[in-house]
Amino acid sequence: MSQKRDYYDVLGVGKNADEQEIKKAYRKIALKYHPDKNPDDKAAEEKFKEAAEAYEVLSNPDKRARYDRFGHQGVGGASGGAGYGGGMNMEDIFDQFGDIFGSSFGGRGFGGGGGGSRAVRGSDLRIKIKLNLKEIATGVKKKLKVNKLVNAEGVTFNTCKTCNGQGRILRVTQTMLGAMQTQSTCHTCHGTGKIIDKKPAGADAQGLKRQEEVVEVNIPAGVGEGMQLKVSGQGNAGPFGGYPGDLLVVIEEEKHEHLQRDGENLHAEAYISFTDAVLGNTIEVPLIEGKAKIKIDPGTQSGKMLRLRGKGLPSLNGYGSGDLFVHINVWTPKKVSAEEKAILEKLGQSDNFIPKPEAREQGFFKKMKDFFQG
Repeated sequence: MSQKRDYYDVLGVGKNADEQEIKKAYRKIALKYHPDKNPDDKAAEEKFKEAAEAYEVLSNPDKRARYDRFGHQGVGGASGGAGYGGGMNMEDIFDQFGDIFGSSFGGRGFGGGGGGSRAVRGSDLRIKIKLNLKEIATGVKKKLKVNKLVNAEGVTFNTCKTCNGQGRILRVTQTMLGAMQTQSTCHTCHGTGKIIDKKPAGADAQGLKRQEEVVEVNIPAGVGEGMQLKVSGQGNAGPFGGYPGDLLVVIEEEKHEHLQRDGENLHAEAYISFTDAVLGNTIEVPLIEGKAKIKIDPGTQSGKMLRLRGKGLPSLNGYGSGDLFVHINVWTPKKVSAEEKAILEKLGQSDNFIPKPEAREQGFFKKMKDFFQG
């Protein structure tokens, strides 16, 4: 797929544009490429959708903040598919932003006029998916079994005779002030303008049936706990032949046996023996996949932290990776033999084994002292 354009470029506004500037720019583009003005023009339709998607993100403070920080990945990926704002269809646009067009095109729909029948959107579905650190680090494709409502095969519809397919019933009442016209949703077709003609076995009164389908979802690298991805058009089908809702995929992280996540960085604990701390050694530490060897310098103190650059998780926007921080702990045995005790007691008498912390090792205590005296 082609790379998405920057949303600010799509609307032709600067990154400091306020809400009114963004709304004005979107309305101008939307009216220019509106389907009523450009019938059967696929290029204009795509520009219309592109502008609506950009406006959906930039008009929402939370989505705009994510976009400014992470780019397209933060709101749905660089090339569509699963995401927060990608894959809008025409009904999405007119449902959410119909008021933007005012009376220029009847408020919503493709033929103006307003008040007519319209396809009903199906409900969204939400599903949780567990990912391990390796899947989060590399990104992954997942095939999910989704139990959802679909349009029953073989179902057919007729125009509602109560409202003649308009979805609305117009009533004119004579009052002392003259004729008063009111409009209400058709009680027979519930505003869809359709009624079922042929209902196959297993279908409900709206022409729907429940079945399990397999949906493939692209999970971008760097996602996090609680993040929600949207797969457009994979939710429940709309009643009476309406269009489907969306599938919302909520990310759950599986705990790693040795690594703990902190944003894009990872942390690991490494335990070394007293002799390794004194003499130095080379040890292995866990990575997301495999292990890495690190050098322990002679005289290493417990609590020292080593940094392995680029060994953390990738950034959601695709720029760089976090680091792995290894926390060194000197293991102290709880029991020793008589021979080991004698050796340790002898070492304890050596001047070299008397603690003599250097200035940099006293920094924490000095800061605490200055804090309470300050």
